[in-house]
Amino acid sequence: MEESDITQTQPAGGTSSSTGQKPYNLESNIEAALSYLLTPLTGIAVFIFEKNNKFVRFHAFQSILLGIFWIAANFVAGMLAFLLIGFILVPLVNIVSFLAWLLCMWKAYNKEEFELPVIGKIAHTQVNK
Repeated sequence: MEESDITQTQPAGGTSSSTGQKPYNLESNIEAALSYLLTPLTGIAVFIFEKNNKFVRFHAFQSILLGIFWIAANFVAGMLAFLLIGFILVPLVNIVSFLAWLLCMWKAYNKEEFELPVIGKIAHTQVNK
């Protein structure tokens, strides 16, 4: 009986994306926090689908930049792994990046527009164009 109630309330054919709307309906803080979930992939998806909310777009773009930075820093640290410093640098990069990721997700969930150093300013500039 409950399944029929659910199917009756959903739009037929999922036409919401064809009218330019997002294929999902979430509160802005949830959407912003989820943009960090699989950074940078979810950041890209949210940035593409969200056209109006600057708070969500800021967090999505910051997620993209954080993911790119994390991947690039791991690559550089991995290249230095043949030196002793690389074995110290790889875990350090991952710990710092992981903590930044958690902090960003937490701040987005709490409706705070928290800027990471450097990439936060780039994200703000990009969203406010």
